[in-house]
Amino acid sequence: MANDELQEKLLKKPYYENCPGCMVDEMKERQRGLPITKLLAIWTIVLSAALPISSLFPFLYFMIRDLHIAKREEDINFYAGYVGASYMLGRTLTSMFWGVVADRYGRKPVIFIGIITVVVFNTIFGLSVNYWMAICTRFLLGALNGLLGPVKAYASEIFRHEYQAVALSSISTSWAIGLIIGPALGGFLAQETLHMHPSNCSPTESYDALETALPKDNGKTETKDGRETVPGISLLKNWPLMSSIIVYCIFSLHDMAYSEIFPLWTESPRKFGGLSYSTQSVGEILTITGCGLLVFQLFLYPYVEKMLGPIKIARISGVLSIPLLTSYPYIAMLSGVALSVVLNCASLLKNVLSTSIITGLFILQNNAVEQHQRGAANGIAMTAMSLFKAVGPAAGGAVLSWAQKRQHAAFFPGVQLVFFILNVIEAIGVLMTFKPFLADRSQYESLN
Repeated sequence: MANDELQEKLLKKPYYENCPGCMVDEMKERQRGLPITKLLAIWTIVLSAALPISSLFPFLYFMIRDLHIAKREEDINFYAGYVGASYMLGRTLTSMFWGVVADRYGRKPVIFIGIITVVVFNTIFGLSVNYWMAICTRFLLGALNGLLGPVKAYASEIFRHEYQAVALSSISTSWAIGLIIGPALGGFLAQETLHMHPSNCSPTESYDALETALPKDNGKTETKDGRETVPGISLLKNWPLMSSIIVYCIFSLHDMAYSEIFPLWTESPRKFGGLSYSTQSVGEILTITGCGLLVFQLFLYPYVEKMLGPIKIARISGVLSIPLLTSYPYIAMLSGVALSVVLNCASLLKNVLSTSIITGLFILQNNAVEQHQRGAANGIAMTAMSLFKAVGPAAGGAVLSWAQKRQHAAFFPGVQLVFFILNVIEAIGVLMTFKPFLADRSQYESLN
C-alpha cells in the first residue's frame, strides 16, 4: 500500500506556484462534474461576439435602400453583400495576429479587447449616416475583435477531456444562436491558461524524485521569461490541422452565404421569388430556430458525438443539407400557415445541421495541436475562415441579385440558381471530409 502511494506521488504532475496554466491544470484535476458557471461565461462571451455579425441582416435591405446607394431595387442585395463582407475582411487581416498575442500574453486580454470592440464599433455602426461609414465601421469591428480563436483555445484548456465536446459544442451553439438571435433582435428591435514558470521556481519534491528516474532530456525548453514550451511540428506542416481548417473554410463560406441570403430572400418581393416577409416575421422565424438549436446542441449533440464522432457527424449533416436546400424554392410556392410551419422547420433543421458540422470541425482542430500552439492554430483557422466568410456575403448578395433578374431562364430560373450554388459548395465540403484529404491526428500519427 505504501509503495502504491509513493508511486502515485511520484507520477503526480508538478505544479508551479503563481503559474496560471498550472493553476488551471490543478483545477481540472480536482474538477468533478461539468463546471456550469464557466460554460455559461464562455457561452455569453461568444454570444456577444456573434450578435453584431448578423443583427444587421433583417434591416440591411432597408438600410441600403434608405442610404440611396442602389440605383435600382434589384441592386440593393448587391450593395448589402459588401457591408456584410467588410466585417469578415477585417477579421481575415488580423485573426493570426490575435492568435499569436493570445499565445504570448494570454487569452484574457484578447477576449477583453474583443468585447470592448463589440460595444464601441457596433454602436458607431448603428449611427452610420452613409454607405461608406457603414463599411468602415464594420471593417474595424472585424479587425479589432479577435476573441473567437482564443475562446476556443480557452474552452479546450479549462475543461476535462470528457467535457471538451460539451465545451466546444457550447461555443458553436452560442455562435449559431448569436447568428440567429442577432437577426431576431434586429427584426424586433478568469484566468489565463498559459504556463508561465519563473526561472528560479523549482518543482515539488515528488517531481524531483521522479525526475531522477527519467531521462534528463525531455524535449522541453524554457524561454527568456521562464515559460516552458514543448517543440512541436510546424503548424503549416500539421496536416490534421490544416485539412480540418480547409474543410472548415468551405463550410464557413456556405454558412455565411446562407446567413446573408436567407433574410434577403424572405424579405424580397414575391415577383423576384421571395416571400415578401417583414423584418419582424424573419425575426420570429430565427428566434424559433435559435431556441430549437439551443436544445439540440446542449442536450443531444454531445451524445451524438460520442456515438458517431465529429467526422461522421460532419458528413451526415452535409449530405442531409443538400436535399433540404433544394426544397427552398418550392417552399416559396406555399402560403399562409403551411408556409410558416414548413419554413420554420426547414430553418431549424438547416441550422442544426450546419452547427453540427462546425462543432465537429472545432473538435478536430483543437485535438490536432498541443496547448502551447492552440492560440496560433485558432488564429490561422480564424484568418482563413474569415477570408471565406468575407467572400460569402458579397458573393451571396451578388448571386441573389443576379438570380432575381433571370426569372424566366431555362437553366435554374430565379432563386433556384442560388440554392443550387449553395448545394455545390456543400457537396464539395462533404467530399473533403473523406480520406485521404481530412486526417484525424491519432490516425495520422500512427501512419507516421
